[in-house]
Amino acid sequence: MADPDAATVITSARSEPAGPSSTSPATARLVIGLLLVSAFVVILNETIMGVALPRLMTDLDISATTGQWLTTGFMLTMAVVIPITGFLLERFPTRPVFTWAMSLFSAGTVIALLAPGFPVLLVGRVVQASGTAIMMPLLMTTVLTLVEPQRRGRVMGNISIVISVAPAIGPTISGLILQSFTWRSMFGFVLPIALAALVIGLLKVRNVSTPRRVPLDVGSVIVSAFAFGGIVYGLSSIATIGSGGIWTPVVALTVGLVALVGFIARQRSLQRRDRALLDLRTFRVRTFTIAIVAMCIAMIAMFGTLILLPIYLETVLGLPVLQVGLLLLPGGLVMGLLSPVVGRLYDQHGAQVLAVPGAVLVSVVLWMFTMLSPTTSVWFVLAAHVLLSIGLALTFTPLFTAGLGGLTPDLYSHGSALLGTAQQLAGAAGTALFVTLMAIGTAAAGGGASSAVSVDATAAGVRTAFLVGAIISLFGIAASAMVRKPELPPGLVPSATH
Repeated sequence: MADPDAATVITSARSEPAGPSSTSPATARLVIGLLLVSAFVVILNETIMGVALPRLMTDLDISATTGQWLTTGFMLTMAVVIPITGFLLERFPTRPVFTWAMSLFSAGTVIALLAPGFPVLLVGRVVQASGTAIMMPLLMTTVLTLVEPQRRGRVMGNISIVISVAPAIGPTISGLILQSFTWRSMFGFVLPIALAALVIGLLKVRNVSTPRRVPLDVGSVIVSAFAFGGIVYGLSSIATIGSGGIWTPVVALTVGLVALVGFIARQRSLQRRDRALLDLRTFRVRTFTIAIVAMCIAMIAMFGTLILLPIYLETVLGLPVLQVGLLLLPGGLVMGLLSPVVGRLYDQHGAQVLAVPGAVLVSVVLWMFTMLSPTTSVWFVLAAHVLLSIGLALTFTPLFTAGLGGLTPDLYSHGSALLGTAQQLAGAAGTALFVTLMAIGTAAAGGGASSAVSVDATAAGVRTAFLVGAIISLFGIAASAMVRKPELPPGLVPSATH
């Protein structure tokens, strides 16, 4: 059944072609393939620092709360930059946008590789994230433009590999590298791949979009930075209440929420003249809104788990970094193998039959993780992580495809940017929330009195974080149950060029 609110968007939206009619199927496949490979490389870096955190804490003499900014800062930067990509994708052709994205990512990798300490390393991660932020909306908008609706599920399944599997195997690759080399080697491993993707893209990527002159509202960019930055910084600062006082997180969260209200009001005003940085008319489509909510909850669970499990496995169970990386590898591989299959099943059966069991499985695993202790078997952790990966594979593809598929073509770039913004903000919030709750739970359990007590206290902190995550996951089940496979009137679907 079609979305009941879709007609509102359809009647108010601009009528524009979905893509250039001259794009051949071969060109479409080539462009999408290159974007998929490039996106996989850049997204991999979101979680590559997870396993390295204990090593970085020692080498750079930083705390866990400070070190997690290498991941949180990466995702926060993406959340701030991604809103601008809606403008970039409308204003510029595909090829220059791709070139800027990969150039920024490569430059950030060089900075991180040569960083003499934590501040410069964080700068490198921020520059990396700026390029990554452009890549994902570019990939999604290109797919929506070139792939007909009845085949989007299987293509979105491939995108799910990029979005979910690349971050999932980041800790594994990090662990394999750190077993024999320093933390700088992680960036040395990525750099030649990024440069090769940039060169091949310069030679092969073709323009498949039709740019048009649109203004950039600088005020919206500034307000969005305060909004998303304030919220995530406030969440991350909660862990420092004991040493830094309560005012830092309170002020940051207040500034972030006030700025978010201002940002929403400004976009609602600007979109009447089709000048919004992010067109919020996308939220009039019920399926898109519900999918965003369910996706955010899944992202909180995934990134929170990816940051917490390595700390638990290394600090509590005492596993070497290589074993931690290998332990998390099966889950990433399972997710990668399932994502294309889930995409084909979506094309045949729709969203609910996949998203609901996936959300239930994610919730079950988070409740399982509330039982972690210093004596927990590694086989229990392995099995639970594989089950979590299966649940996420069943969840992401239906949510991405159903949410974006309900939009009209002129809103594709805005929908992709909004989805990316929400995804990264949820991931950053999940990382900050889980680490903060772990720190609070550890302190409450008396961590630090002795080596043995510290291990028990850390395990208690991990259980505290997963308990809150498990409660949040129940809302994800409810949201997934309301997602429907969208149907648009025939006159508004893109032509089949792929």
